[in-house]
Amino acid sequence: MILRNPVQATKANSKQIIKQFEAAVGKNSVIRRKEELLTYECDGLASYRQKPALVVLPRTTEQVAAAVKICDQNQIPWVARGAGTGLSGGALPVEDCVLIVTALMKRILDIDLENQRIVVQPGVINNWVTQAVSGAGFYYAPDPSSQIICSIGGNVAENSGGVHCLKYGVTTNHVMGLKLVVPDGSIVDVGGAVPEIPGYDLTGLFVGSEGTLGIATEITLRILKTPESICVLLADFTSIEAAGAAVADIIGNGIIPAGMEMMDNLSINAVEDVVATGCYPRDAEAILLVELDGLEVEVATNKQRVAEICKQNGARNITSARDQETRLKLWKGRKAAFAAAGHMSPNYFVQDGVIPRTQLAGVLQDIEALSEKYGYPIANVFHAGDGNLHPLILYDNSVEGAFAQVEELGGEILKLCVRSGGSISGEHGIGADKNCYMPEMFTETDLETMKWINQVFNPKGLANPGKVFPTPRTCGEAANAQKLEQFKEVELF
Repeated sequence: MILRNPVQATKANSKQIIKQFEAAVGKNSVIRRKEELLTYECDGLASYRQKPALVVLPRTTEQVAAAVKICDQNQIPWVARGAGTGLSGGALPVEDCVLIVTALMKRILDIDLENQRIVVQPGVINNWVTQAVSGAGFYYAPDPSSQIICSIGGNVAENSGGVHCLKYGVTTNHVMGLKLVVPDGSIVDVGGAVPEIPGYDLTGLFVGSEGTLGIATEITLRILKTPESICVLLADFTSIEAAGAAVADIIGNGIIPAGMEMMDNLSINAVEDVVATGCYPRDAEAILLVELDGLEVEVATNKQRVAEICKQNGARNITSARDQETRLKLWKGRKAAFAAAGHMSPNYFVQDGVIPRTQLAGVLQDIEALSEKYGYPIANVFHAGDGNLHPLILYDNSVEGAFAQVEELGGEILKLCVRSGGSISGEHGIGADKNCYMPEMFTETDLETMKWINQVFNPKGLANPGKVFPTPRTCGEAANAQKLEQFKEVELF
């Protein structure tokens, strides 16, 4: 099954292990038919695929712990998976692994409005949290573009961001406590119900660990009071450099918007073709979406200041919206940008890097130069306020060798981000896609220190093996194919 040497296991003891999983989570919650396993062979990074040996779907902390203990006792590698919307291969199965899927753990366990917190299971969808508390005047700030389908457990694993991370921070800033199943199957609690807990920040350590330290089964989140006033401005520009300069000037003037997003001409036309907002001018080289929130007087003042800054940087038109319906209409295209890219090209590859805001114009010029060098169009959609870039590389996977070239191009963009003083990931994580670029950003000593921490929680290396940390392989399609050839699947299920 999971042991790569068939001498080490027989079909008889594999069947016995399956029975253990069925006893732990229920027979109907164990998936082993080949055609059903194909559903779980990749996450949102569909270019990499690997069928798991077995899938289990627990509903409680105790069931997760039982499944992990079976893996620990039998030396079985396992990978945690939520909704499968990740874009870095973090939930990609490894050879002969058990996939522990938390999609059925979707209960909201407690709502405490007085203390502004909510406790949820990991399968709860991001948007459900806000829906559960919006009637009482609260909301949950982290809002990835996939918030209507991505789960809180996956958000915790990847430390997801979103439009509002500029002002309110990413997932780690909103997680107060966690109930965890660690790789030996033990259940532990970290953090708590108050913001500051004495001792080591184990909650902060776990958030963003991409399933390599365990599985979160109960998550205590901080919720915020809905602002008194919200206003969204849309400014369009004749150059992307002018829009980038406006971003830097807005922050430089001491204004911190709730969110600030930018899209280039290619992305603008893609979303208008698909969702037809009617708000995005097709001839604009770039648009800037700025959301302001807070007290009524604060929003009114900042609205005027932002509009003036945009005009000073060459904005042609500025549209503003204060009612919810119009605000949602302005945001609709940005939220649909990734999906719209699928209508521009048979395939696309999305990258995720971070740069200083002041480097925005220069880096975008360099990305355009890379696009011309490699011959692949690149649509740029990004969280402009915090410098989180999401270049979408358009290609046709049916063309031989295209994906390998696109991977190389994506790697060059990440190296560009690091050279500019940024990072190889803003919110999508490292996973299987970017682990070989970790040495571009971290020294050997840095990586060794990270591995020591990992070994404390995961001494047997069974939790999400092969992710985050670089391996002896090189990046690229050829290396991935070689790896799959090296470990032929042993059919014991």
